[in-house]
Amino acid sequence: MLLRIPGVLTKEQVAYCRQILAAADWIDGRVTAGSGSAKVKKNTQLPEESAAAIELGDLILTALESNALFVSAALPSRVFPPLFNRYDVGDGFGAHVDNAIRQGLDAEARIRTDLSCTLFFSDPEEYDGGELSIDDTYGSHTVRLPAGDMVLYPSTSLHAVTPVRRGTRLASFFWLQSMVRDDGERTLLFDLDRSIQALSVDHPGHASVVPLTGVYHNLLRRWAEL
Repeated sequence: MLLRIPGVLTKEQVAYCRQILAAADWIDGRVTAGSGSAKVKKNTQLPEESAAAIELGDLILTALESNALFVSAALPSRVFPPLFNRYDVGDGFGAHVDNAIRQGLDAEARIRTDLSCTLFFSDPEEYDGGELSIDDTYGSHTVRLPAGDMVLYPSTSLHAVTPVRRGTRLASFFWLQSMVRDDGERTLLFDLDRSIQALSVDHPGHASVVPLTGVYHNLLRRWAEL
């Protein structure tokens, strides 16, 4: 499932984050790349232990906790602390697949990467190139979203960031372990949940809502790993 989640951060929150990012010290982005990915990665990022990364990461996680679309789609169990990258002119990240397991600074932060997230801090008109390219069974999809919006996609996907030709692309990237590891099962639950919500709005009090909700929770009970 490839899903856009709009408005994760407000314009005011984006502006605040941009202010912090502008004053931050950046390091070589290959520090979080595996041996294969490091060969095709050229960008900079905030040190994950930096005060700026921790503050902005907490801000993002707090916003996601109350984002109904994110929770419904991801069914998050554990979320890796958000990281932050910057692509300047000539920077890019060749085709790669994210590591199956991510280890953070804290041993407790080790997770299985079921879903990858990219939250944009630069608007599309601020830079050329820098598209997030994601491959799935339906082909290759390019993603350039307004600042504050996020894209969610399976970590098993082959993906890349095309070279930036103008401007600077700022984003946060991170991974999560879902309660439902199988993407197909997770997608079915998401579709069912959204359909139940739509039915509740279009036909308040409809007799089918309660049994359908029961089906949702029984499927989640069958597939969830805690």
